[in-house]
Amino acid sequence: MPDEQRRKLLLLFVIILISLNLRPAITGVGPLIGEIRLDTGLSSSALGMLTTLPVLAFGIFSVLTALFTRKFGTEGTMALALILLTAGSLMRVVPSHLILFIGTGLLGIGIALGNVLMPGIVKREFPARVGVITGIYSATFGLGAAIASGVSIPLSESAGFGWRWALGIWAILSFVALLAWLPQLNANLPVVTRKGFRESLRQLGRSKLAWMVSLFMGFQSFTFYTLITWLPELLADRGMSASEAGWMLALMQGVGIISTFIIPAWCAKRSSQVFPIFLLVFFELISLAGLMIPTVAYTGLWVSTMGFCLGGSFGLALLVIILRTRTTDSANELSGMSQSVGYTFAATGPVLFGALYDLTNAWLYPILLLIVIALLKMLSGWYVGKNVYVD
Repeated sequence: MPDEQRRKLLLLFVIILISLNLRPAITGVGPLIGEIRLDTGLSSSALGMLTTLPVLAFGIFSVLTALFTRKFGTEGTMALALILLTAGSLMRVVPSHLILFIGTGLLGIGIALGNVLMPGIVKREFPARVGVITGIYSATFGLGAAIASGVSIPLSESAGFGWRWALGIWAILSFVALLAWLPQLNANLPVVTRKGFRESLRQLGRSKLAWMVSLFMGFQSFTFYTLITWLPELLADRGMSASEAGWMLALMQGVGIISTFIIPAWCAKRSSQVFPIFLLVFFELISLAGLMIPTVAYTGLWVSTMGFCLGGSFGLALLVIILRTRTTDSANELSGMSQSVGYTFAATGPVLFGALYDLTNAWLYPILLLIVIALLKMLSGWYVGKNVYVD
């Protein structure tokens, strides 16, 4: 096997390992919400912040990733991301409300940096296979998310770890990913670009397409992070056990792995992605309508459909960053902007959903909020699906 091919295979393996780490610290929280509430006495809005803080960190630090890469290089910034993720995960085992939220914020910064770097690395290293590689690593996001959702309750209750260590144990996996990434530092150089940071932001800020890509990312993420926080609680309120509700969340994300892989690979070959976007949103609306029915009948169907639609939408949100740019620099800049704007908006999702439930003591109105978001996602998809460029 040629050295270059061997290098890229090893790099792909490490990318997959890193991707496996970029969701468990967040998705592991949802099934444990009830246990955390009983142990800490936190309100629904405060509990929503355990998911909102990382997403808010995505919003703030995604756009700043370019500054880190210019100082530390792409490989160095990824190493920093994994260090922050590991440290933040470990801090959550400390029995302190303050440190719990600080650790959650730190791991969110680490995930934000890793999120932004991935599309640029793929465009640089695998330019002829962006659809397939995007599908692989974004599907691995879903795999890590599904595993964390499914094992949180067993780790906490059956294994006797308690909710703190059920969240903190993921630091082991992120530390392994850090060790695997360290050899990449041998080729690390600070990123040199033709445009200044402020100039890049100004140019993207004047692009309607860049804003639509950002909003599409935001609408997709709003629904995803809201459901990973509140779906188990919603189902438990309708009579499911905490373990069953956790596995329903894992099912949603597990099905999403399939669509996150196949949708980008399919859509990368198309001249327009408008039809796939509309199709995914249509079935998302059907699944939301199903979840409005106050019973657990057919829950598996609604959850599976939702998982497929959200997984496909996420894969598309990452793919259009690559498809709507001509260069690696532009991909990194659009990735930073779209994830900054998108995740800042998405950070309001779990809190608004929880606040609506606190105000109405019913799940109908929070789900109606998600229906409005889905319709807005369809509208933004009309623009991002067209074969045009931001640069």
